[in-house]
Amino acid sequence: MPSLALALDPEEVQRQFGRRLPRLAGEHGVVHLRKIRVTRYKPGRRCMIGYDVEVERPDTPLEVVTLIGKVRVRRYGKSGYRLLDAFWNAGFRSDSQDGISVPEPAGTVPAFQMWLQRKVPGRPATDLLAAPAGVAIARKIAEAACKLHRAEVPAERRHTMADELNILKTRLPAVAPPGSLWGRRIARLLDAADRLGAATPEPTTCGIHRDFYADQVIVDDGRLFLLDFDLYCEGDPALDIGNFLGHVTEQSLRTLGDPEALVDQERAMEERFVELSGVAPAAVRAYATLTLVRHIYLSTLFPERRPFTQSLIELCEARLGVTRHVGFAGSKPASFKKASVADWSVGDAHRRPRIALYSHDT
Repeated sequence: MPSLALALDPEEVQRQFGRRLPRLAGEHGVVHLRKIRVTRYKPGRRCMIGYDVEVERPDTPLEVVTLIGKVRVRRYGKSGYRLLDAFWNAGFRSDSQDGISVPEPAGTVPAFQMWLQRKVPGRPATDLLAAPAGVAIARKIAEAACKLHRAEVPAERRHTMADELNILKTRLPAVAPPGSLWGRRIARLLDAADRLGAATPEPTTCGIHRDFYADQVIVDDGRLFLLDFDLYCEGDPALDIGNFLGHVTEQSLRTLGDPEALVDQERAMEERFVELSGVAPAAVRAYATLTLVRHIYLSTLFPERRPFTQSLIELCEARLGVTRHVGFAGSKPASFKKASVADWSVGDAHRRPRIALYSHDT
């Protein structure tokens, strides 16, 4: 990512911002750079940089703004800017009447292979779902997902159930060697995931976020901001809410010690989404389970999550009916109730055990 050196050079940034941001400053305005900081960096993949600027316009008070610049390998910034702008103009402006918005796109800087958006106020939904207003926030997030699915913003890519299953088949064998105890359990989970995918109702596809979870939603009083459309594609709308619910379950297990700790929030989100979208609950729950299976692999990537790998395996075995009797009480560091496939696959959503990979670009 050779453009990063330029994107972190204050003199070059000032020079580029002075020429490239008419949407922010207007025809006669001036942008003054005040601070640069890297907010997220994945070597060889992507980088997010925060820029504190002052915007000076004729006959207007000085405005202090924080911009978020996004750089991705083999991307030039134009497509990300166009996509965010399309959502902005499809009813997601910062003053939309329904309180569901996206960050305002600010411009592109070709020399940095970067596009820019305004930083939005608020807190990630991750921090708020367990609060007293968590159930109301969950319902609002379901409404936001439905709004996104109905926006009819064109997608350049497509994601299918086969693609979702291939991710699991590619990643999960890295958790344990084939033939080992965990390796055999992983193989059984993959077989069961295939069966679940084959049984999932065929969708009516639309544009979907495809990386929808609590850190991608910023809550500012009654307004939600949806973030990070890098994986936006055509696909099954059930995937977005299923993915979100799976992340909530993992978060509940890892941070609260109980995968059912936020079950009221999960139930409220699923019920509101199904009510508004008409999507089959079985499809939502299938994607929630597949998300949980994916988190077995993700748990091995972070030292602080590795103690939860076995608990995740056991929880997935219960959801997929892989084992007849699962002794959850012996799992470390969490212990939780025994469960059977009947508890979650097609039955009462209140009882099913339920998972967070974080990357937010406020």
